[in-house]
Amino acid sequence: MTETARKGFRMTGPKVLIIAVSAFGVILAANLTLAFNAVSTFPGLEVDNSYVASQNFNEELAAQLSLGWDVKASVEDGNLKLAITDAQGTPVQVAHLDAVVGAATHVRADQTPDFRFTDGAYRAPVEIGPGNWNIRMHAVAADGTEFRQRVVLHVR
Repeated sequence: MTETARKGFRMTGPKVLIIAVSAFGVILAANLTLAFNAVSTFPGLEVDNSYVASQNFNEELAAQLSLGWDVKASVEDGNLKLAITDAQGTPVQVAHLDAVVGAATHVRADQTPDFRFTDGAYRAPVEIGPGNWNIRMHAVAADGTEFRQRVVLHVR
């Protein structure tokens, strides 16, 4: 072997160790970063106890479907419009309405609009930008039947 070949790059034990530790270090750092971001952006649970919530699910669903309501959402000039209609297409005025408007991926921008029934629909001012939004609404019919629905709203 010539003198220049001996002075060139040689694979030695410490060099292999440094390469292996560096490669696994990058993988570990990426996994920890992804895990931290996944946990910190998780919006939470839908219900506290899914077993308890499931016990009356079928009865509650049947009661809700018997109402025959259809909900459509839109945003017009900074106002969120929820149009609730019955099976005949007639606007429905509910006894009580609560809703939370938020992004589909996090709860940081959640809003609770104050709806007013005007011109056959519920309207409330909201600060909402373009994107995919979820409206988690809870309404109570005049006869006391609860109506829960997640309405997807696409804002362009």
